[in-house]
Amino acid sequence: MDSARPPQPVTILVDADACPVKDEIYRVAQRHGAHVRVVSNSPFRVPVSERVKRVVVSDSFDAADDWIADNAGPHTVVITADILLAERCLKAGAAVLAHNGKPFDTAGIGAAIATRAIMADLRSGMDGIGGGPPAFSKADRSRFLQALDRELVRLSRTAR
Repeated sequence: MDSARPPQPVTILVDADACPVKDEIYRVAQRHGAHVRVVSNSPFRVPVSERVKRVVVSDSFDAADDWIADNAGPHTVVITADILLAERCLKAGAAVLAHNGKPFDTAGIGAAIATRAIMADLRSGMDGIGGGPPAFSKADRSRFLQALDRELVRLSRTAR
């Protein structure tokens, strides 16, 4: 008797608010047979697909982050720019990518959190002067596509 179970599909959890790569996520997920959960406080249009689901949570503070962190695990890829959410998901065993394709990892998350705190202190002393992050570029989009593809290939191999 063969007790081998089919591989568990990878799930991509998307911190959807301000995510500039949702369309890219849908395309890569379809190619790899991955499930996608688009998590937000308000409805987003998602493709009609049995693999793509919209998850609308309450508008309370951190409700989307809490849902994502609670559902992150070894067979998930989390897409977020939120460093504190990335830390929570890494602790749950998930792979985590920023929108520009930069992976978050356990070795560097502490430094990223420290940098975030320093930058917040610097911004608070500037009275609204200064800009935000650099504009999202074609190179960022390309780097993201490559990183997501790499993670899905890696996780599909470990799911067997």
